[in-house]
Amino acid sequence: MALDQSFVGRTYPPTDPYEVGREKIREFAEAIGDPNPAYADAEAAKALGYSDVIAPPTFVFAITFKAAGQVIEDPQLGLDYSRVVHGDQKFAYTRPVRSGDRLSVTSTIEAIKTMAGNDIIDIRGEVHDEAGEHVVTAFTKLVARAVKEA
Repeated sequence: MALDQSFVGRTYPPTDPYEVGREKIREFAEAIGDPNPAYADAEAAKALGYSDVIAPPTFVFAITFKAAGQVIEDPQLGLDYSRVVHGDQKFAYTRPVRSGDRLSVTSTIEAIKTMAGNDIIDIRGEVHDEAGEHVVTAFTKLVARAVKEA
């Protein structure tokens, strides 16, 4: 069953703040194999003009995807998550994520399409810091695969 088009434009409440820590950034950079010293060494980050270590660009995915859970779990939307695959991910930064940031995400359904029986949902996650300043926008595309006929 196709997802309800009336959900396009629906915005969900902001998440509780997520506090970004140095160790989480360092662990993430290590996990993805990025040796950039600005991700692990505060002095290296300061030499580049940052107040503390910064996070790799994809670090924010964990925060924004968790926030997209509000959309995914909305029973009125009716998305069958057991059929979902991650279709695409993009980020548009105003500034890097820094250690010490307290970030909240507001998710909005940007588009819903059905193609070849697959439901495609685009979610925009607006990430703001504690002062309300924009940090990054995440664009997540999820595909709920069609149910195969027996």
